[in-house]
Amino acid sequence: MIRLLHLEDDPDILEISQMALQMTGAFELMQCATGDDAIARAEAFAPDALLLDVMVPGTSGPDVLRALRKLPGLQEVPAIFMTARVQPSEVQDLLDQGAVAVIAKPFDPMSLGPQILAAVEDARTGQETAPQGV
Repeated sequence: MIRLLHLEDDPDILEISQMALQMTGAFELMQCATGDDAIARAEAFAPDALLLDVMVPGTSGPDVLRALRKLPGLQEVPAIFMTARVQPSEVQDLLDQGAVAVIAKPFDPMSLGPQILAAVEDARTGQETAPQGV
């Protein structure tokens, strides 16, 4: 089972994501609605993967990722960004900032779990994951 920290400020997306990911049976999920909450809870949760919204109030997904990378045990955890901003240059910028994959919003709830699993597996094997839904 993959321990997934999910940062998302939209309660509807949190709920849809939770239902979709629980259906797979492959994830232990910790959801956070703010970057500060994600940073505060991440070390104790010890996630195997990060699913981060790019735009959250008060900060950004990339800023949260930089903060998480400073915590013990989180330097190499695969990070996946979710965003509606999927111009090739924007996607490349997120990959350059340490993401192993980018999932486009809106997303297909039935594909979310498999996309995350593929990105995590690719990160473990050193493969590069193509942007999803872009």
